[in-house]
Amino acid sequence: MNKPIMAKATAVWLVDNTTLSFKQIADFCGLHELEVQGIADGDVAAGVKGFDPISNNQLTQEEIDKGEQNPVHKLKLKFNAAAVGEEKRRGPRYTPLSKRQDRPAAILWLVKFHPELTDGQVSKLVGTTKPTIQSIRERTHWNIANIQPIDPVALGLCKQSELDQSVQKAAERRAREGEVMSDDERRKLVSTEQSLEMPAEPKMPTAISGLETFSLSETGEEYEENVADDVPDADSFFNLPDDDSSDDEDNRG
Repeated sequence: MNKPIMAKATAVWLVDNTTLSFKQIADFCGLHELEVQGIADGDVAAGVKGFDPISNNQLTQEEIDKGEQNPVHKLKLKFNAAAVGEEKRRGPRYTPLSKRQDRPAAILWLVKFHPELTDGQVSKLVGTTKPTIQSIRERTHWNIANIQPIDPVALGLCKQSELDQSVQKAAERRAREGEVMSDDERRKLVSTEQSLEMPAEPKMPTAISGLETFSLSETGEEYEENVADDVPDADSFFNLPDDDSSDDEDNRG
């Protein structure tokens, strides 16, 4: 069902000027019933000026009258012949001028950390063209030496949920194609929420790989043997060397 333009402002007008139920207004404006109740209580949309759907050719008075007389009647958006064929245009999203210079950095981040994403997915995420993506993949971009990879979410070019959704679709596509993924690739293909819920896997640093079984502690028997070898005999402390000089003095006397 199509929604009216300025849906929340339209809901404010309907709450103030009609006796329609909260559910009728919520269904027509695409809102939650509790949100419409909040508008009526003054807790939601405070300061929002009502938008008249009748004068703006979105709703007729006859339709409002039907709704007021029948609480289960669902309001229908007025047909606008001028709006026919004005569906949302498909293609790359619009990127503000202030953020267009950040797109190469975002593209480089995506092709580096998520190479499984197709050019079409990258194009929709950051609003760019496939030739630009291809030039960065092949490192033939004119400014590739100065581009640093930056997360597109941090740059404000897309939402984290959109990135997670694209990554999930890439995972499903690779699963259908039957490609064997490594552990690192599989870890990249999960969403942010899933990766945060995964238990941490301890890793052994490569510098000390192979020393997993090494231990500084000794077993009890080895320790006792080493201690027995290291402790000298008690008699050795009193076994003093012969003093020849004392014998010579006795002989002189």
